[in-house]
Amino acid sequence: MFAKVLCAISLLVVVSAAPQDYHHGHASSYSSLTQHHTLGHAAPVLAAVHAAPVVHAVHAAPVVHAVHAAPVVHAVHAAPIHHEDHHYAHPKYEFKYGVEDHHTGDIKQQHETRDGDVVKGEYSLHEPDGTILTVHYTADHHNGFNAVVERKGHAAHPQHVKVLAPVHHY
Repeated sequence: MFAKVLCAISLLVVVSAAPQDYHHGHASSYSSLTQHHTLGHAAPVLAAVHAAPVVHAVHAAPVVHAVHAAPVVHAVHAAPIHHEDHHYAHPKYEFKYGVEDHHTGDIKQQHETRDGDVVKGEYSLHEPDGTILTVHYTADHHNGFNAVVERKGHAAHPQHVKVLAPVHHY
């Protein structure tokens, strides 16, 4: 019996130790702002100010939660059965493009054709060293992707000239 009384007293001590002045999200402030919109000059005023202590009284209303569940209605409709006929569209295309910009030196072109699963094409571009790189390629289901790379021309690299400057001794 003594243990039950001790537990009850301990529970009361813990509950009463919790802060009782919750503000429940309401704002409170200890500063005030005073603005005077007058234009003029006055001598300083000597005044004695006595402030009474501020007392906040907050009363929390009991919280009531009411949950009402509406009846759930499930309407299940059978989806219409839709049969799609899968048609094999034989892919066939051909394209060609080229760029020739002498200001930037970007010169290239490409041509490609496709008939079913067989793709054939070639592209070429002018490299900075002066050579022309050309790639001929084919791709099909049986052989995979195959490319033949060809370079035309001779690489021209700029020669660095060493300039000997006179050495001045001071």
